[in-house]
Amino acid sequence: MAERIVVWTETAARQRREILKFWTKRNGSTIFAEKLIKLIAARINIILKHPESFKSTTYPNTRESAMGHFSIFYKLTKDKLIITAFWDNRQDPKNLLEIIRK
Repeated sequence: MAERIVVWTETAARQRREILKFWTKRNGSTIFAEKLIKLIAARINIILKHPESFKSTTYPNTRESAMGHFSIFYKLTKDKLIITAFWDNRQDPKNLLEIIRK
């Protein structure tokens, strides 16, 4: 089986960027943002190796991989891992459904 490529939707990339900017500004340093980037990369590698091992969601063909305060929502195709949302779990979950629907 060929390796899947990772594709971030515009929405997910924007969410990740905003979360990283928030923590950089809040902490006055990029240390936590850099740590979070490494955690995201490590989790994506795990998802690529075991894509079906994470929790199915009520939204069709979407799975969630929780990482403490953050979650990666994704869909799988034959050749792609599509990141549909990068979510801070401390936010109102009603907003997440709207984002995933787009």
